[in-house]
Amino acid sequence: METWSVEQVCNWLVEKNLGELVHRFQEEEVSGAALLALNDRMVQQLVKKIGHQAVLMDLIKKYKQKSQELKSPGSPREAARVLQVEAAPEDDQSSSPASRGEQVPSSHPAENLDHGLIDQRVLKQRRNVKHVLARNKALQWTKSYVLPEFPYDVKCMLAEQKCPDHSMRIRIIEFLQADMTKYLEGSLYPTTQQYNDVVSALLQAHPFLDEDGGGFFLWKRALKDRFKYVRRPIEDDEQVLRNKCKFGHRRGQTRKSLADTRFDEMKTVQIKKEAVYLDSEVDEHINWFQQEYVKTEKDWREVDRRMSQTLEIRRKLISSRTPLKDILQMFPFLKCPYQMFREFQLLTRTDIYKKTRHILESYSENILASFSLVDNPINIALQEKVKQHTDEDTLKHMKMTAMCLLLPDVFGEDPSLFVILNEKVQVSTPVLEVKNPFNRDVCEFSLYLEKERLTKVDDCVTALASLIAAFHVFGIQCPRKLSQTLNFLETLIFDEHSP
Repeated sequence: METWSVEQVCNWLVEKNLGELVHRFQEEEVSGAALLALNDRMVQQLVKKIGHQAVLMDLIKKYKQKSQELKSPGSPREAARVLQVEAAPEDDQSSSPASRGEQVPSSHPAENLDHGLIDQRVLKQRRNVKHVLARNKALQWTKSYVLPEFPYDVKCMLAEQKCPDHSMRIRIIEFLQADMTKYLEGSLYPTTQQYNDVVSALLQAHPFLDEDGGGFFLWKRALKDRFKYVRRPIEDDEQVLRNKCKFGHRRGQTRKSLADTRFDEMKTVQIKKEAVYLDSEVDEHINWFQQEYVKTEKDWREVDRRMSQTLEIRRKLISSRTPLKDILQMFPFLKCPYQMFREFQLLTRTDIYKKTRHILESYSENILASFSLVDNPINIALQEKVKQHTDEDTLKHMKMTAMCLLLPDVFGEDPSLFVILNEKVQVSTPVLEVKNPFNRDVCEFSLYLEKERLTKVDDCVTALASLIAAFHVFGIQCPRKLSQTLNFLETLIFDEHSP
């Protein structure tokens, strides 16, 4: 059947009383090889009547089973016979029913069914053989899997060992997903081990893709999300329905009617068209951001408008754990404190700069007077500087800056996760770097993210507000050794209750 032409396939349909399908098969040019490659989804699109679908799939399934038994010498039937013979002791063989002239039940399924002499132990052995063959097939996948042949531009990037951008990551994931589907003979449900094998093969071949030792989980998460994306439009696929019932989705619900299926197909096509339009629109915004960001004089009104339009896309990227480097490359204005505050306000309806200034002005005196900070070196240095100045604004600025430096010490937490003073940044979470803290003319604050400087500011209010906003805007989990400090600040910012 693999070598049949379209005409031979049509003649076969007539022989099987499926002559009504001949015209449709001729239109789609279904040859013998294409016939054997049909899955449930393709048959539903090709054949309208459910009865014809069932008959056609049954004929294809029987032909595949028959050809597989002829090709493989170690079929389940033969393997069951071997196991049955090996399981019998040598002493018992000499005294077997056959040697005594008794009737021996045949191991052939058809003979057993005819005579009603099938043995439950034989059935159990056959089931065990099927499990062994399935396990061997999984092991064969593990040993034989090799990476696919990537396109030319991807191979150039991999050869140069450049860190891939967001679009290049998507291309790599798409090729891996297509290759895995081929290995799995069309299945869209790889096992956890198979995900691990593919990602391990990728990182072994290209170690530079394992960024900071956490690349394995990022690539695996992206690959699983890709399979979910591919499965989403095929809600009526037989395998998808079986797995949804198995894992609790749509349990107890009936299968959709043909009209509902057609409606969903039309809706899927519409969503795909909208997605293509949306992708082109997003690309246009991203290109504009990148060009505008390098200009000396920026059109801030247009920046605000475009950032508002792309907010939903940006939140989806952040929630899907897209690397922050890629997000900042696509939306470089997130490095600006003003845009970070604006993003925070769009998400929480809170003016974080105004709230932070109020906190520093209201609580700095009380916090610096706390017993735990009396002998702190930073507080001692502050008291010496205070004696040298009489200007109220300067004194106010120095006390607010000191509060930023000392706040984690009030709660007995790790200050290196909050602010770095004259040291190298060692943490990946948002952290402030402060230079010359009590000299208002040359004082410098910088916000670091993933050990790289994100932005530089001139005052402690902007610096502290940027630090708090970064955790929310970029969806970063608060370090455990800094939880009380940030909880104190967020409680005041969101007016939850009096701390």
